[in-house]
Amino acid sequence: MFKIHAGDFLKGGEGSIMLGTLSLPIRHGLLGDKREVMSASEITTVEVATEESVKRLAGTVGWGAAGAVLLGPLGLLAGALVGGRGKEITFIAVLQDGRKFLATADRKTFIKVQAAALE
Repeated sequence: MFKIHAGDFLKGGEGSIMLGTLSLPIRHGLLGDKREVMSASEITTVEVATEESVKRLAGTVGWGAAGAVLLGPLGLLAGALVGGRGKEITFIAVLQDGRKFLATADRKTFIKVQAAALE
């Protein structure tokens, strides 16, 4: 599981990747979040979030305040995690249709997301 912070999917929702399937929350529903399920191969790029990449992405997709709020903590968090000492990784993923999301996952889940982008 990974937590979505901003992007084209439900902020604060949880996504997942398993058995070649990517499941992303799209809106709240009465019985839980409504999800969009697709092949994990829909992921085209994944990069560890840095302050610069979040600023760039926030500007291109109009995240505005969400990007601004996340820059400080995520920039520092991503910098610390790249060194391999962290337990969670904040990343930006882009899908084939151009939709994007900023999320945080444990190292094992991040590796699965990253591997899907290489397929």
